[in-house]
Amino acid sequence: MDEISDNITEDLSIHEILDSVLFSIGDTRIKLSAVLAVVIFVIISLLIIKLIKRSVYRSKSLDSAKKYSVYMLIKYFLLVIIIVTSLQILGFDLSVLLAGSAALLVGIGLGIQNLFSDYTSGIIILIDSTVKVGDVIEVNSIVGTVQEIRLRTTTILTRDDKYIILPNTLLTRNELINWTHNALASRFEVSVGVDYSSDVKVVMDILKEAALEEPAVLSAPEPFVRFTEYGESSLNFSVYFWVEDVFRAENAKSKLRVTIFEKFTENNITIPFPQRVMHQAKE
Repeated sequence: MDEISDNITEDLSIHEILDSVLFSIGDTRIKLSAVLAVVIFVIISLLIIKLIKRSVYRSKSLDSAKKYSVYMLIKYFLLVIIIVTSLQILGFDLSVLLAGSAALLVGIGLGIQNLFSDYTSGIIILIDSTVKVGDVIEVNSIVGTVQEIRLRTTTILTRDDKYIILPNTLLTRNELINWTHNALASRFEVSVGVDYSSDVKVVMDILKEAALEEPAVLSAPEPFVRFTEYGESSLNFSVYFWVEDVFRAENAKSKLRVTIFEKFTENNITIPFPQRVMHQAKE
C-alpha cells in the first residue's frame, strides 16, 4: 500500500509540475506542459519538412529549379501552419488576437505595404516559374545568375562575382530579361569599324572566320555578318553569333574582339579613329 501511495504521490507531483504556470500574457497562462508540447511539435514538424525536401529533390519528373520552387512553397505553407498551431497549443485564442489587433494590423499594413508587395511577388515568382534558380537574368542593367529565391528577396550573382539582393517587386514590376528562359542559346553581336579603303568582302569573311574560331561560339546557328552603315570615318560591320553560356558571354565577346584585331593586322585592315579638323577663325 505504501508503494502505491508513493506512486500516486509522484504522479500527482509530476502532473502539478506540468500544470505549473511559467508566465502569463494577458488572460493567457503559459503552462510548462504546453511549452513542452510545442517543442515536441516543432521538432516533429521540422523533421517532416526535411523528409518532404528529400522527397521533392528525389523526383525525376521535375528539374532542379522547379524542385526548389515546389519545396519553398510547401515549406512556407507548413511554417505558417506550425506557427498558428503552436500558438493554439500554448492557449492563445487567435480569433480574439486578430479581432483585438485589427486596428493595429491596419496601421502596420499601411506602413509596410511595400514589404507585403515583396512577399506577394515572391509567391508569384515561385508559382509561375518565370524566374528560376540558375536562370541568367538582366534587370535595371544588372546581369546575374539567380542563386536563391525567398519570399521577400531574390539573390543573384553578377558577372564580377558580387552577390546582389533584389526585392521581389523589382522582378515583377520592372522589365526583366531572362536570357535562359527557354533553355536556348542567346544571340550576341560585336561591332567594328574599318577604313573606307578596306575590301568589304574580305572584312566580312574575316569577321565570320573569327567568330567560328572562338570555342564559346556555336557553329549552329551559324554566325553571320552585316554591313551596318557608312560611318563618319569608317565602314561599320557587326558579326552576330550564338552562345550557350550566357553568363560568360562577355568573355567570349572580349576574346572575339582580340581575334578580330589580330586578323585585321595580318591583312593590313585599319580600324580608324575619329578625326576632327580644327579651323582657326581669322581675326
